[in-house]
Amino acid sequence: MADTPIEVHIIADSTGDTAARVARAAAAQYVGYEVRIIRHPRQSTPESLHDAFARMHPERARTVVFSTVVDEGLRHLVAQLCKERDLPHADLLEPAIAALRATTGQNPDGVVRPVGVGEDYFKRIQAMEFSIANDDGNLSNHLREADIILIGVSRSGKTPLSMYLGYLGFKTANIPLVPGLPVTPQLGEVPRWKIVGLTIDPERLVQIRSRRVRAMGAAGTQRDGYTDIVKIFNELDQVATIQRNLGCPVIDTTELALEEAAGRVIEVVQRRREAASGR
Repeated sequence: MADTPIEVHIIADSTGDTAARVARAAAAQYVGYEVRIIRHPRQSTPESLHDAFARMHPERARTVVFSTVVDEGLRHLVAQLCKERDLPHADLLEPAIAALRATTGQNPDGVVRPVGVGEDYFKRIQAMEFSIANDDGNLSNHLREADIILIGVSRSGKTPLSMYLGYLGFKTANIPLVPGLPVTPQLGEVPRWKIVGLTIDPERLVQIRSRRVRAMGAAGTQRDGYTDIVKIFNELDQVATIQRNLGCPVIDTTELALEEAAGRVIEVVQRRREAASGR
């Protein structure tokens, strides 16, 4: 980790939420640094801007400024103050406004308005609620209502992946496949393109399940074969047969970060849906 922290100062004429989200996304690419996000919201006068810049201390921390200011005069003042202090500056609104200006041929209103909540927000909330209500085979809805259905052995990553997909706006159900137990008939009533199988390296599965057993205490050790490597090999083979019979693609989650696994699931589902629709 680098010794000197980075301070991202958000200059905004509203709450600064937009710039803060961008700052967090950018900071995620610099894991070796301590990144602090400091907001200066509701900037509406030159005086308040000067006060905000007076609270920056580039001699103590690497300082960068992100701004989302609609008023043209204040926007130029932010750029000027950054230039005078030799501070890196990202005007997050100007490129977007310039593109819309070029498209419409009209100048922006220059009025500060709350962004509000878009339709995607409610879609994501509904998807997250769906994913929670249909976790680990406990189906509160029919699988026909799901956008994505994950199937695989216990502890192959189904639950965290389904929750993350729900956060992204995809109604996701996940169903554990247990050798010797019947598969829910609902899987035969949904389009095959919705179903994605998960698998995992046997030795990695032993590690994950062993931690699970220790966390559960002595009672957890009574699950016959749950952490036995030989039985796990057999379990994965039998589940793979079920997945093949269902005709679903299988994604190995062993070395995948959650975001990468979600991206692969979305890609394969969209590709299969388009193929099924003849596009």
